[in-house]
Amino acid sequence: MSDASPPVPRAQVSCQSCSLSRLCLPASLEDDEIAELDNIVRRNRPLHKGDYLFRAEDPMQHVFALRSGALKTYLLDKDGKEQITGFILPGEMLGLDAIGSQRFRGYAMALETSLACTIALPQLEELSGRIPSLRHQLLQILSHGIHSEHQHIGHSRERAEQRLATFLLGLSARYRQRGLSPNNFILPMTRSEIGNYLDLTVETVSRLFTRYVQSGLIECQGREVRLLDRGALCRLGGLHEDEGLRWAAAES
Repeated sequence: MSDASPPVPRAQVSCQSCSLSRLCLPASLEDDEIAELDNIVRRNRPLHKGDYLFRAEDPMQHVFALRSGALKTYLLDKDGKEQITGFILPGEMLGLDAIGSQRFRGYAMALETSLACTIALPQLEELSGRIPSLRHQLLQILSHGIHSEHQHIGHSRERAEQRLATFLLGLSARYRQRGLSPNNFILPMTRSEIGNYLDLTVETVSRLFTRYVQSGLIECQGREVRLLDRGALCRLGGLHEDEGLRWAAAES
Protein backbone atom coordinates (compact mmCIF):
# COMPACT_ATOMS: atom_id res chain seq x y z
CA MET A 1 0.00 0.00 0.00
CA SER A 2 1.27 3.42 -0.87
CA ASP A 3 -0.41 6.02 1.33
CA ALA A 4 -2.16 3.77 3.83
CA SER A 5 -1.04 4.24 7.42
CA PRO A 6 0.15 1.45 9.73
CA PRO A 7 -2.54 -0.84 11.11
CA VAL A 8 -4.64 0.39 13.98
CA PRO A 9 -4.52 -1.68 17.19
CA ARG A 10 -7.16 -4.40 17.01
CA ALA A 11 -9.66 -2.77 19.34
CA GLN A 12 -13.36 -3.60 19.29
CA VAL A 13 -13.69 -4.10 15.53
CA SER A 14 -14.09 -7.65 14.30
CA CYS A 15 -15.49 -9.55 11.33
CA GLN A 16 -18.14 -11.08 13.59
CA SER A 17 -19.45 -7.69 14.72
CA CYS A 18 -19.23 -6.04 11.29
CA SER A 19 -22.63 -5.21 9.81
CA LEU A 20 -21.22 -5.82 6.32
CA SER A 21 -20.02 -9.38 6.96
CA ARG A 22 -22.91 -10.83 4.95
CA LEU A 23 -21.52 -9.07 1.85
CA CYS A 24 -17.86 -9.89 2.42
CA LEU A 25 -15.66 -12.94 3.01
CA PRO A 26 -17.44 -14.13 6.20
CA ALA A 27 -20.75 -14.49 4.31
CA SER A 28 -20.64 -18.29 4.11
CA LEU A 29 -18.51 -19.07 7.18
CA GLU A 30 -19.34 -20.59 10.55
CA ASP A 31 -18.51 -18.68 13.74
CA ASP A 32 -15.26 -20.55 14.41
CA GLU A 33 -14.18 -20.02 10.79
CA ILE A 34 -14.97 -16.30 11.01
CA ALA A 35 -12.77 -16.15 14.12
CA GLU A 36 -9.90 -17.67 12.14
CA LEU A 37 -10.42 -15.17 9.35
CA ASP A 38 -10.55 -12.34 11.86
CA ASN A 39 -7.09 -13.31 13.08
CA ILE A 40 -5.53 -12.44 9.71
CA VAL A 41 -7.50 -9.23 9.04
CA ARG A 42 -5.89 -5.91 9.86
CA ARG A 43 -7.70 -2.58 10.01
CA ASN A 44 -5.88 0.49 8.74
CA ARG A 45 -6.15 4.12 9.69
CA PRO A 46 -8.59 6.13 7.58
CA LEU A 47 -7.83 7.05 4.02
CA HIS A 48 -8.78 10.63 3.25
CA LYS A 49 -10.15 11.86 -0.05
CA GLY A 50 -7.43 11.54 -2.70
CA ASP A 51 -5.34 9.04 -0.72
CA TYR A 52 -4.27 5.86 -2.47
CA LEU A 53 -4.99 2.42 -1.10
CA PHE A 54 -2.58 1.11 -3.72
CA ARG A 55 -0.95 2.22 -6.95
CA ALA A 56 -0.03 0.41 -10.14
CA GLU A 57 3.27 -1.43 -9.74
CA ASP A 58 2.99 -1.59 -5.95
CA PRO A 59 3.92 -5.10 -4.74
CA MET A 60 0.84 -7.33 -4.65
CA GLN A 61 1.02 -8.60 -1.07
CA HIS A 62 -2.51 -7.93 0.23
CA VAL A 63 -6.15 -7.90 -0.76
CA PHE A 64 -8.62 -5.45 0.73
CA ALA A 65 -12.23 -5.18 1.89
CA LEU A 66 -13.79 -1.75 2.18
CA ARG A 67 -15.39 -1.14 5.56
CA SER A 68 -16.68 2.41 5.06
CA GLY A 69 -16.50 5.23 2.53
CA ALA A 70 -16.01 4.77 -1.21
CA LEU A 71 -13.11 4.21 -3.60
CA LYS A 72 -12.58 4.36 -7.32
CA THR A 73 -10.32 2.02 -9.25
CA TYR A 74 -8.69 3.10 -12.47
CA LEU A 75 -6.00 2.46 -15.05
CA LEU A 76 -3.82 4.92 -16.95
CA ASP A 77 -3.73 4.71 -20.74
CA LYS A 78 -0.59 5.19 -22.83
CA ASP A 79 -1.11 8.97 -22.73
CA GLY A 80 -1.43 8.97 -18.94
CA LYS A 81 -5.18 9.58 -18.99
CA GLU A 82 -7.34 8.04 -16.28
CA GLN A 83 -9.81 5.30 -17.19
CA ILE A 84 -12.10 4.47 -14.27
CA THR A 85 -12.82 0.76 -13.98
CA GLY A 86 -15.15 0.73 -10.99
CA PHE A 87 -16.50 2.31 -7.81
CA ILE A 88 -16.10 0.33 -4.59
CA LEU A 89 -18.68 0.53 -1.79
CA PRO A 90 -18.52 -0.84 1.77
CA GLY A 91 -18.54 -4.64 1.97
CA GLU A 92 -16.80 -5.04 -1.41
CA MET A 93 -13.33 -6.42 -1.98
CA LEU A 94 -10.60 -5.16 -4.24
CA GLY A 95 -7.17 -6.33 -5.31
CA LEU A 96 -8.33 -9.85 -6.13
CA ASP A 97 -7.86 -9.21 -9.85
CA ALA A 98 -4.11 -8.95 -9.23
CA ILE A 99 -3.82 -12.44 -7.71
CA GLY A 100 -1.18 -14.30 -9.66
CA SER A 101 0.71 -11.09 -10.38
CA GLN A 102 3.61 -9.71 -8.42
CA ARG A 103 2.33 -6.14 -8.67
CA PHE A 104 -0.98 -4.29 -8.87
CA ARG A 105 -2.05 -3.35 -12.38
CA GLY A 106 -4.11 -0.29 -11.47
CA TYR A 107 -4.90 2.30 -8.83
CA ALA A 108 -7.39 2.51 -5.96
CA MET A 109 -8.12 5.99 -4.59
CA ALA A 110 -10.45 7.20 -1.84
CA LEU A 111 -13.39 9.32 -3.00
CA GLU A 112 -14.13 10.29 0.60
CA THR A 113 -12.87 9.35 4.05
CA SER A 114 -12.72 5.56 3.97
CA LEU A 115 -11.66 2.58 6.05
CA ALA A 116 -10.30 -0.61 4.51
CA CYS A 117 -9.48 -3.99 5.99
CA THR A 118 -6.22 -5.55 4.81
CA ILE A 119 -5.60 -9.28 4.42
CA ALA A 120 -2.14 -10.65 3.66
CA LEU A 121 -2.41 -12.81 0.57
CA PRO A 122 -0.23 -15.73 1.82
CA GLN A 123 -2.34 -15.99 4.98
CA LEU A 124 -5.59 -15.85 2.98
CA GLU A 125 -4.34 -18.55 0.60
CA GLU A 126 -3.36 -20.79 3.53
CA LEU A 127 -6.68 -20.28 5.33
CA SER A 128 -8.80 -20.81 2.20
CA GLY A 129 -6.90 -24.04 1.62
CA ARG A 130 -8.14 -25.29 4.99
CA ILE A 131 -11.68 -23.86 4.88
CA PRO A 132 -13.62 -24.95 1.76
CA SER A 133 -16.43 -22.45 2.36
CA LEU A 134 -13.92 -19.58 2.39
CA ARG A 135 -12.38 -20.85 -0.84
CA HIS A 136 -15.86 -21.05 -2.36
CA GLN A 137 -16.66 -17.49 -1.24
CA LEU A 138 -13.43 -16.22 -2.83
CA LEU A 139 -14.30 -17.93 -6.09
CA GLN A 140 -17.79 -16.42 -5.98
CA ILE A 141 -16.34 -12.92 -5.49
CA LEU A 142 -13.90 -13.44 -8.37
CA SER A 143 -16.68 -14.76 -10.60
CA HIS A 144 -18.90 -11.84 -9.70
CA GLY A 145 -16.11 -9.42 -10.62
CA ILE A 146 -15.74 -11.01 -14.06
CA HIS A 147 -19.52 -10.98 -14.58
CA SER A 148 -19.76 -7.29 -13.62
CA GLU A 149 -16.96 -6.42 -16.03
CA HIS A 150 -18.76 -8.23 -18.85
CA GLN A 151 -21.99 -6.42 -17.96
CA HIS A 152 -20.22 -3.08 -18.03
CA ILE A 153 -18.68 -3.80 -21.44
CA GLY A 154 -22.10 -4.81 -22.76
CA HIS A 155 -23.74 -1.62 -21.50
CA SER A 156 -21.03 0.49 -23.14
CA ARG A 157 -22.77 -0.16 -26.49
CA GLU A 158 -26.04 1.34 -25.28
CA ARG A 159 -27.33 4.85 -25.79
CA ALA A 160 -26.13 7.43 -23.28
CA GLU A 161 -29.48 7.69 -21.47
CA GLN A 162 -29.57 3.91 -21.06
CA ARG A 163 -26.09 3.83 -19.58
CA LEU A 164 -26.82 6.46 -16.95
CA ALA A 165 -30.20 4.92 -16.04
CA THR A 166 -28.68 1.46 -15.48
CA PHE A 167 -25.79 3.02 -13.53
CA LEU A 168 -28.21 4.72 -11.13
CA LEU A 169 -30.25 1.52 -10.76
CA GLY A 170 -27.09 -0.44 -10.00
CA LEU A 171 -26.07 2.02 -7.29
CA SER A 172 -29.60 1.89 -5.89
CA ALA A 173 -29.45 -1.89 -5.53
CA ARG A 174 -26.00 -1.77 -3.93
CA TYR A 175 -27.17 0.74 -1.32
CA ARG A 176 -30.25 -1.41 -0.68
CA GLN A 177 -28.05 -4.44 0.01
CA ARG A 178 -26.27 -2.40 2.66
CA GLY A 179 -29.49 -1.59 4.47
CA LEU A 180 -29.55 1.98 3.12
CA SER A 181 -32.25 3.74 1.15
CA PRO A 182 -32.38 2.53 -2.45
CA ASN A 183 -34.25 5.66 -3.51
CA ASN A 184 -32.35 8.45 -1.78
CA PHE A 185 -28.56 8.37 -1.73
CA ILE A 186 -25.48 10.53 -2.12
CA LEU A 187 -23.17 9.96 -5.06
CA PRO A 188 -19.59 9.67 -3.78
CA MET A 189 -18.24 10.32 -7.26
CA THR A 190 -18.37 13.47 -9.42
CA ARG A 191 -20.30 13.71 -12.67
CA SER A 192 -16.96 13.83 -14.46
CA GLU A 193 -16.04 10.50 -12.87
CA ILE A 194 -19.42 9.01 -13.81
CA GLY A 195 -18.82 10.16 -17.38
CA ASN A 196 -15.33 8.65 -17.40
CA TYR A 197 -16.70 5.31 -16.19
CA LEU A 198 -19.61 5.31 -18.66
CA ASP A 199 -17.48 6.67 -21.53
CA LEU A 200 -19.55 9.84 -21.74
CA THR A 201 -18.51 13.47 -21.60
CA VAL A 202 -19.25 15.39 -18.41
CA GLU A 203 -21.48 17.67 -20.49
CA THR A 204 -23.54 14.68 -21.61
CA VAL A 205 -23.87 13.40 -18.04
CA SER A 206 -24.95 16.83 -16.76
CA ARG A 207 -27.46 17.19 -19.61
CA LEU A 208 -28.93 13.76 -18.85
CA PHE A 209 -29.28 14.55 -15.14
CA THR A 210 -31.13 17.73 -16.09
CA ARG A 211 -33.37 15.78 -18.48
CA TYR A 212 -34.15 13.16 -15.83
CA VAL A 213 -35.08 15.90 -13.34
CA GLN A 214 -37.30 17.70 -15.85
CA SER A 215 -38.99 14.38 -16.74
CA GLY A 216 -39.76 13.65 -13.09
CA LEU A 217 -37.53 10.58 -12.95
CA ILE A 218 -35.22 11.89 -10.22
CA GLU A 219 -34.57 14.83 -7.94
CA CYS A 220 -31.06 16.19 -7.45
CA GLN A 221 -29.55 18.49 -4.89
CA GLY A 222 -25.80 18.61 -5.30
CA ARG A 223 -24.67 14.98 -5.18
CA GLU A 224 -27.82 13.82 -3.41
CA VAL A 225 -30.09 11.87 -5.75
CA ARG A 226 -33.65 10.73 -5.15
CA LEU A 227 -35.20 8.20 -7.53
CA LEU A 228 -38.82 9.19 -8.14
CA ASP A 229 -39.86 6.78 -10.88
CA ARG A 230 -37.91 3.51 -10.80
CA GLY A 231 -40.20 1.91 -13.38
CA ALA A 232 -39.51 4.67 -15.90
CA LEU A 233 -35.78 4.40 -15.25
CA CYS A 234 -35.96 0.65 -15.90
CA ARG A 235 -37.83 1.23 -19.14
CA LEU A 236 -35.31 3.87 -20.12
CA GLY A 237 -32.57 1.31 -19.52
CA GLY A 238 -34.45 -1.19 -21.69
CA LEU A 239 -35.53 -3.30 -18.71
CA HIS A 240 -38.81 -4.29 -17.11
CA GLU A 241 -38.90 -3.24 -13.47
CA ASP A 242 -38.56 -6.79 -12.05
CA GLU A 243 -35.79 -7.53 -14.52
CA GLY A 244 -34.13 -4.25 -13.58
CA LEU A 245 -34.09 -5.19 -9.91
CA ARG A 246 -32.59 -8.61 -10.71
CA TRP A 247 -29.97 -7.06 -12.97
CA ALA A 248 -29.09 -4.39 -10.44
CA ALA A 249 -28.69 -7.00 -7.72
CA ALA A 250 -26.37 -8.99 -9.98
CA GLU A 251 -24.36 -5.84 -10.70
CA SER A 252 -23.92 -4.97 -7.03
